[in-house]
Amino acid sequence: MARDPLSAADGLGYMVGMASAHAWKFFRAGGVDQVVLADAEDLRNLPSLDQKLWAALACPSKGLEIDERTLALLDSDANGRIRPPEVLAAIGWLDGALRDLGEVFKPSDELPLDSIAKDKPAGKDILAGAKLVLQSLGKGDAKTISLAEVSSTEAIFVATKLNGDGIVPADSADDEETKKAIEDVIAVLGSVPDRSTKPGVDQPKVDTFFDQIKLHADWLDAGRTAASRVLGDGTAAAAEGLEAVRAKVDDYFARCRLAAFDARAAAALNATEVELQALGPLVLTAETGDAAKLPLARVEAGRPLPLESGVNPAWAARVAALARATVAPVLGAKTSLNEADWTTIKQRLAPYADWMAAKPATDVAKLGDERVTALAKSDARARITELVAKDAALATQASQIESIEKLIRFRRDIVRFLTNFVNFAEFYGKRTSIFQTGTLYVDARSCTLCLAVEDVGRHALLAGKSQAYLVYCDCVRRADQAKRIIVAAVTGGDTDNLMVGRNGVLYDRAGSDWDATITKIVENPISVRQAFWLPYKRFVRLVEEQFARRAKAADDESNKKLDMVAAETASVGAEEKAKEDAAAAAKPKGIDIGTVAAIGVAVGGIATFFSSILATFLGLGMWMPAGLLALILAISGPSMLLAWLKLRQRNIGPILDANGWAVNTMARVNVPFGGALTALAALPPGASRSLQDPFAERKTPWKTYLFLLVILALAALWALRRLDAYLPEKIGARTVLHLPPPAAAPASEK
Repeated sequence: MARDPLSAADGLGYMVGMASAHAWKFFRAGGVDQVVLADAEDLRNLPSLDQKLWAALACPSKGLEIDERTLALLDSDANGRIRPPEVLAAIGWLDGALRDLGEVFKPSDELPLDSIAKDKPAGKDILAGAKLVLQSLGKGDAKTISLAEVSSTEAIFVATKLNGDGIVPADSADDEETKKAIEDVIAVLGSVPDRSTKPGVDQPKVDTFFDQIKLHADWLDAGRTAASRVLGDGTAAAAEGLEAVRAKVDDYFARCRLAAFDARAAAALNATEVELQALGPLVLTAETGDAAKLPLARVEAGRPLPLESGVNPAWAARVAALARATVAPVLGAKTSLNEADWTTIKQRLAPYADWMAAKPATDVAKLGDERVTALAKSDARARITELVAKDAALATQASQIESIEKLIRFRRDIVRFLTNFVNFAEFYGKRTSIFQTGTLYVDARSCTLCLAVEDVGRHALLAGKSQAYLVYCDCVRRADQAKRIIVAAVTGGDTDNLMVGRNGVLYDRAGSDWDATITKIVENPISVRQAFWLPYKRFVRLVEEQFARRAKAADDESNKKLDMVAAETASVGAEEKAKEDAAAAAKPKGIDIGTVAAIGVAVGGIATFFSSILATFLGLGMWMPAGLLALILAISGPSMLLAWLKLRQRNIGPILDANGWAVNTMARVNVPFGGALTALAALPPGASRSLQDPFAERKTPWKTYLFLLVILALAALWALRRLDAYLPEKIGARTVLHLPPPAAAPASEK
């Protein structure tokens, strides 16, 4: 389809002369100021807006949630990317095609004909195209034209004979002869689809076809002369019979001449006994290859070639055809053929053989000599050429039809595109930007910031710099459909249950559901709250892993000992031994004193450690809350600080850049906005909930544990004589434990 390109030069030209005094309005989103596009004047003055204030400077023309045909029309150079000059050129073209540019803020699939700028050159052509479309569809009196009526040029041109593309189908001809000639061109050289998708021919194919027709027809004319057709209508059959055995007959007479030269050669030139014996086990037929390799007849000096009996059976049929179609017309009926007769036949048919050798290699030969001759004598070439020229003359009208399609699409989609390119108003407003491909439901949350991905490894290298927690998923709808890959930003909730292999469901923008499986995770903080608990969760996980590792090692050691005991028991096999083992097993084991001492030392050390910490903490007195806060900050502070720094840097720029965009701003995703992009599971408003759970776990007696913890703490303080100043002397630790009094201070300190 011919294009009406909006070149970068057009966009720059539209930029020239734009006043820079336009009063722009901006809104704050994503941590930066973004321009407001609210009316026609904003669009007209867009060329004067510093492109450093644009949200993006390039985007791909495929893979976005907007009509790809519109994107293809915006991509005027068809390089797969849309840049600011192309966007500005589209706006300038719209300004010259619409009576009021402000109509782009009222998107619709229908365009009133009165909206077209009739007093502008571009508008006049578009209006002519709209009327042509409506007339071709039988709606010449319509006041509006819809995208459905114009978007498919096949529907518009399918009922027309000529459509301006310079390609004519067979049914575009007015007479049967021309139609048959076009069908012949297609049969020989193939077709070219025209705008209505019908198979047709263009001028290059017409020229190639009729050039071959002339070449082949001239060759046929040369073969019709008396010199070539020496035997009249039987010349072709005679020549065919000659060529079928020419090489074999020449071989036969050459062998006979060699036998005449030396009689000893006759035995070697005929079939040898070994060759004949090799044929013995075979099932011989006229087509047996080994038999066909033998001489045409028995070789002797000066012996003529027999034409009836004595001929190699593999060649008998062809020799009989030679006698009937070639020898008889030239020499009369003969039962044998000497070498002089053979030479006479070849000379007589030489003009015909030369003519056949000059046959041109053409594709039109498949039509047959009669059809080629008829086409060469007809004026089919001139008629088809004239038809192609008439069709090409309608190119202007066809271009007008494309222009009306472009106008309807731009009028409907340009503002939405701009609010995802010049600014990110749709993303920060409706959160349904053209780069968002759907919503991922996984682990009791829904993530709306999902983008299509082609290469996970390449995408993750750059997208990871967005400081966002990213999950990559393979999505499959049906086994017979192609797999799609997405990346989703998780901006809310915890990450404990997000892991590779976890399954979810993706709902694309069309509402279709896809099975989604996590294949890769790029970890980054989700919130400061999550970062607060992260060190404790890591500690618990580490302890669990250590316990699991130790338990596994102990289990392996126990299994090893059991295997050894089993082996020993099997080797002994005596009942007495079994009794002794049973008695030994029943005998209580003694407790090793060293083990008891080691356990006591360990318990004492642990008690002393925790007692010292508790004593230090209680010794803070009124500063105990500050000490508790300091302890918490020491554990969680670094993680929270790191999360806070990363969350301040979280933005979608690297994610989009990895998809081929050129994001021109710091499009941040702060904590509140991130919370809007990921929704956590919650009971709906007005829902009721029963707290009776028959499978609920038993409640932990935390009050008892707290009481015991207080008792242990007081006991530790009493043992450390921290409470002696508050207790009667009789029950103080120094008196009860008979501890010596504290040492007196040196005299110098008194």
